[in-house]
Amino acid sequence: MKLIFLHGMPGVGKLTVARELAELTGFKLFHNHLTVDLVGSVFPFGSEQFVALRESIWLDVFREAADANLPGLIFTFAYDRTVTSAFIPKLLRVIESNDSEALFVELNCSAKALETRITNPSREKFGKLSSLDQFRELKEDGAFVDPGIPKERLVLDITSLQPKEAARFITHELNLKL
Repeated sequence: MKLIFLHGMPGVGKLTVARELAELTGFKLFHNHLTVDLVGSVFPFGSEQFVALRESIWLDVFREAADANLPGLIFTFAYDRTVTSAFIPKLLRVIESNDSEALFVELNCSAKALETRITNPSREKFGKLSSLDQFRELKEDGAFVDPGIPKERLVLDITSLQPKEAARFITHELNLKL
């Protein structure tokens, strides 16, 4: 299995690109916010229980997808200081122990585009961060932390790319079979 780990700042367009990538490749899409919402319905965001259970669910899904011999899984991940530094090494152990491969793709865009995207109404239906003031406060406070994602990654500036173009580029660069 190929795990396509799409990561970047909140609002950059990970889910939008992931949907296009899933359509192009036939890979399943595992949207991070589904787990955040599930665990957040029981435990406060950032609490010890929240962090542990969220990570456990992520890793269990990766393990089960690899065990099921899915050809690919696309995972969206936003930088967040509550993610433990052990998460990425655990993810790599799970993936590599199942003869699978993790491919990291960082999406970014200009600061102006990011601030515009944060306030897009489509984000509200997922309970995502959609307040520009809150985004700025969190950013200033250092909330968006890379938990140690490997430097070997595809980096793509999607400021002026359409989601379908970004998905095609990723598919080509990662040599994903259509």
